Amino acid sequence: MAAHLCYGRVNLNILREAARKDLREFLDKCAGSKAIVWDEYLTGPFGLIAQYSLLKEHEVEKMFTLKAGRLPPADVKNIIFFVRPRLELMDIIAENVMSEDKMQSPREFNILFVPRRSMLCEQRLKEQGVLGSFTNIDEYILDLIPYDGDLLSMECESAFRECYLENDQTSLYHTAKGLMTIQALYGTIPQIFGKGECARHVANMMLRMKREFAGSQTQILPVFDTLLLLDRNVDLLTPLATQLTYEGLIDEIYGITNGYVKLPPEKFAQKKQGEGGKDLPTEPKKLQLNSAEELYAEIRDKNFNAVGAALSKKAKIISAAFEERHNAKTVGEIKQFVSQLPHMQAARSSLANHTSIAELIKDITSNVLPTRLLPPLASETFFDNLTVEQEFMTGVDTDKVNTYIEDCIAQKDPLIKILRLVCMQSVCNNGLKQKVLDYYKREILQTYGYEYILTLNNLEKTGLLKPQTTTRNNYPTIRKTLKLWMEDANEQNPNDISYVYSGYAPLSVRLTQVLARPGWRSIEEVLKMLPGPHFEERQPLPTGLHKKRQQGENRTTLVFFLGGVTYAEIAALRFLSQMEEGGTEYIIATTKLINGTSWIKSLMDKPEVNI
Repeated sequence: MAAHLCYGRVNLNILREAARKDLREFLDKCAGSKAIVWDEYLTGPFGLIAQYSLLKEHEVEKMFTLKAGRLPPADVKNIIFFVRPRLELMDIIAENVMSEDKMQSPREFNILFVPRRSMLCEQRLKEQGVLGSFTNIDEYILDLIPYDGDLLSMECESAFRECYLENDQTSLYHTAKGLMTIQALYGTIPQIFGKGECARHVANMMLRMKREFAGSQTQILPVFDTLLLLDRNVDLLTPLATQLTYEGLIDEIYGITNGYVKLPPEKFAQKKQGEGGKDLPTEPKKLQLNSAEELYAEIRDKNFNAVGAALSKKAKIISAAFEERHNAKTVGEIKQFVSQLPHMQAARSSLANHTSIAELIKDITSNVLPTRLLPPLASETFFDNLTVEQEFMTGVDTDKVNTYIEDCIAQKDPLIKILRLVCMQSVCNNGLKQKVLDYYKREILQTYGYEYILTLNNLEKTGLLKPQTTTRNNYPTIRKTLKLWMEDANEQNPNDISYVYSGYAPLSVRLTQVLARPGWRSIEEVLKMLPGPHFEERQPLPTGLHKKRQQGENRTTLVFFLGGVTYAEIAALRFLSQMEEGGTEYIIATTKLINGTSWIKSLMDKPEVNI
């Protein structure tokens, strides 16, 4: 089931197996039949660790979603609540426990906090008078979840908001603990580099934890050579831009959640002869997206303009493979063909799915008239939006009110689209002139409602939308020094990471690239212009555990994005891993997989209106 986690440079299945072992141990603590009551947010991340079959092996008979009121009937000995440590969830649990029918045979209640146990939550349960009803109260440390052979995520949706808006460093503590787990399984990481305030905090916490556990370290030959910690606010621009890789566009338009995407079903309907008038399916088509699928692994990181040719080439190969059946004459040849058939049929099904997805994306990214079947993005002119983004990235007219943004507000386009563009203009101009900022704010509030004043305030606090405090704009210098804009980016056969945004090279990935070669000392001045400190730390290795590098052997770097990473940045790092002269392979870790829309949404505040 998780074979795709084993194929990379680092076997991430070891991490998944460790998480499964801990889960089994907890389930076995609760002897007898069980029903799990899930905090809905946790079902997706847990699905990547353990399927229902594993739970069933440990006597889990029923599963429910955590809801207010009475628990559904279940003839089981144990009820286990799997929840995040949130006070509002404790109130629901208390209601569930108190509404238990006392006439029935009593059931044992257990709580599993993910990822950490919380004194505040236990205090809330005590206040509600139900704390004594629980047989087991435990924590399940699920910090880093393997998403793919080179990708780990904590799926902490509010990490950026907590760090930069609420000054809450809980997620940074979880990150440091997650990195300790990594080092327990894969050996001490000898070199640590970082950029940003949060990166500094994580490194300090991790080094302190390392000192505290000094005597109990496992003697493992290090798998990673370097850890790079990057704050999201070092590069606020990249997530705001529209991703132009295949996987990035799927996420921008439909949203990928825990490795799955839900798509409009129309393009996936199997039309059979004589069924022309049959009703189209109405349920969304749900597909899993990871490198276990050969074709997806091949095309996901390509610029969307190169996907059509790749699909066409694959179609010819599959067609030729099926034609081989005519050449199979002997029994041996027929037997060989039949043995290959399941793989060929899976490849054909995969090709059909991705051709349909590519058509759905093309309907939106080409200048077409909106239809009822297409999501809101189609009603905007995708190309115009992209043109304005690229103008901002190249420094064109960033210091005055943009007419396209004005028109979009006048047409009442989706607010998040407006906020992404305005924030992008602000970031590329090192803040907006007070007059321009006030104009945008006034237009947004008058058009979309005054309740969004809280959201605008949040964007200002995080540095995404701010008044210009100095006439000096460092962005052009950063852009030129780090070559963030490449004219004529080759989308079909890329030779630089800028292909992921058709010209713009993500700043975060450029910093990663420069660190590997020639090193950050060559860009000292630019690093000073970016927010937060940059630093280097060394972790001493026990004698005998120093890695002897073979000639031509690549280094392995773990890049940890604090505050979120986009699929386009992941594609750019994979591109660097595959470069022959690169000499470094990258494993990517993050607090959350994000896109511009989900990122801005996490910073939005809309007061609850009681009508």
